[in-house]
Amino acid sequence: MEVDSRHAYFMKQALLMGEKALESGETPVGCVLVHHDRIVGSGMNDTNKSMNGTRHAEFIAIEDMLRSHPKSLLRSTDLYVTVEPCVMCASALRQYQIRAVYFGSILSLHSDFTIDPPYPVYGGLFRKEAIMLLRRFYIQENEKAPKPRPKKNRELKTMSEEDNALSLAS
Repeated sequence: MEVDSRHAYFMKQALLMGEKALESGETPVGCVLVHHDRIVGSGMNDTNKSMNGTRHAEFIAIEDMLRSHPKSLLRSTDLYVTVEPCVMCASALRQYQIRAVYFGSILSLHSDFTIDPPYPVYGGLFRKEAIMLLRRFYIQENEKAPKPRPKKNRELKTMSEEDNALSLAS
């Protein structure tokens, strides 16, 4: 997928929030809410620090936005997030009637268009960077995890040339 400079800028801002989450010991998910080419909210995962599994980046970004903007603004707002929103976040985004979602790594949870109202979803923006951010998190120990598993022999697997070519062709 070719990324225009506008989408690239906002996706890079989401990746910076993901980096900030990683530095804080959180799952490296970051996002920004964009209205008329201006960031109106941002968030990063806070599940480990808060010990609350619902403190996902998307919810934090929405809370951030709602501090200074009405809820109705979400109908004309786009979300840029490092990974595809989970089922819980996707449901909230539909209820808030978000205009569109742009994300990095690809899963495909949002293919059920029988649920109203649907929103456009654009995956694969900075896919390689989003995947590497997650890999950097999962290679380390998570002190907040219920039963940590040793990760002594894990190696960081980078994108191969073939994966990189596929990423660029998407």
